[in-house]
Amino acid sequence: MLIRKHREVEPVPYAEGIEKRVVLGPRQGTPTFVMRVFDVPPGASSPYHKHDWEHEVFVLSGSGAVITEANTTPIGPQDAIFVPCGELHCFKNTGVDILQFICLVPLCG
Repeated sequence: MLIRKHREVEPVPYAEGIEKRVVLGPRQGTPTFVMRVFDVPPGASSPYHKHDWEHEVFVLSGSGAVITEANTTPIGPQDAIFVPCGELHCFKNTGVDILQFICLVPLCG
């Protein structure tokens, strides 16, 4: 078993102003999934993108929106979000505080 405090993991830049922490991944011995924590500053958003795998997101704090081709949906603390394979999406901070969320993705090739 391994227990880590996410704030003790060194952040890496993800997109303009956004920080990512890989809290659990292959370096920690995970065979199937990677768990990341993102900090998105006010006004910033992740790149609009899609990929060949699903991912699950859990919002810890802040407020924002998930933007897809179909719509823009507000998100906030305690929201759980499923993004299926191939869906164009991004996460935008629409609030005045950091939007922080956990993102879980499968360990792909």
